[in-house]
Amino acid sequence: MDKVKSAFVVCLVLGLFLGQSRANFEDCYASCFILCAITPGNSLFSCSVKCLKDCVIPPSDSLGDTQYFCKLGCASSLCTNLSSKDNPGEKRVAGCVDSCSETCAHHV
Repeated sequence: MDKVKSAFVVCLVLGLFLGQSRANFEDCYASCFILCAITPGNSLFSCSVKCLKDCVIPPSDSLGDTQYFCKLGCASSLCTNLSSKDNPGEKRVAGCVDSCSETCAHHV
């Protein structure tokens, strides 16, 4: 199992360097979470929050958009418990983030 994890991490890192693993939220979150979770000293909660931040807020000029911050706040409080060390749960987290998008669209 450790060899499989190691091979998976190598593929993720290579994908990051090639820019292919950031194609959508699920890919972004899964890659980020797995790399963070295997780093000693990181908690699952801190990895969830870090990866939500990295994958919800685009690295563009949209940082002033309250929609992204609303979605990040909602996702941080509702979606961080959906990942485990063995399973990032990217599909469940993406669904949760999508529901936050709908909530924020109605309230922002």
